[in-house]
Amino acid sequence: MKTIIVLAMHGMPPNNFPQKETLDYFMLHSRLENMPGPPPLQMQQQFEELDRKMRNWPRTQENDPYSFASREMAENLSNQTGYGVVVGFNEFCSPSLDEAFEEAVKFNPEKIIVITPMMTRGGEHSEKDIPEAIERAKKKNPSIEFSYVWPFNVNNIVKFLAEQIKTYY
Repeated sequence: MKTIIVLAMHGMPPNNFPQKETLDYFMLHSRLENMPGPPPLQMQQQFEELDRKMRNWPRTQENDPYSFASREMAENLSNQTGYGVVVGFNEFCSPSLDEAFEEAVKFNPEKIIVITPMMTRGGEHSEKDIPEAIERAKKKNPSIEFSYVWPFNVNNIVKFLAEQIKTYY
């Protein structure tokens, strides 16, 4: 069975993105999230334009170390599992999760495994955004099996963290 992994990462704004546009982005994001009813079209369009610009901003290790660490994680995950890994970001970076699923589908997999390093319950991305993106991808690709490897067993998270602590002593 051909399997591809989609590594669902959070994303970070690049540190050299224009400050005023970063502030506008977060102001609009907050207003859109908290607005009762549908937002004004102009506000939605302005946010989408800023989102597109931020996601497609050229990334370097200096202006976005998170993006580079995400790709390093994907490479290591691929080496350890033997599966191809496609990185997708919830926000701020490209490719988006929807774009990552489109890329994964190009490999003609029978199964797509989705995993995120967001370990704990209660996060909007891991509990809402990622499952919604998976559902959109399932609708477009009904012949592919999708598995979301989440939530993680709390005891396994604690064991992992305890092992990390040991490496410092």
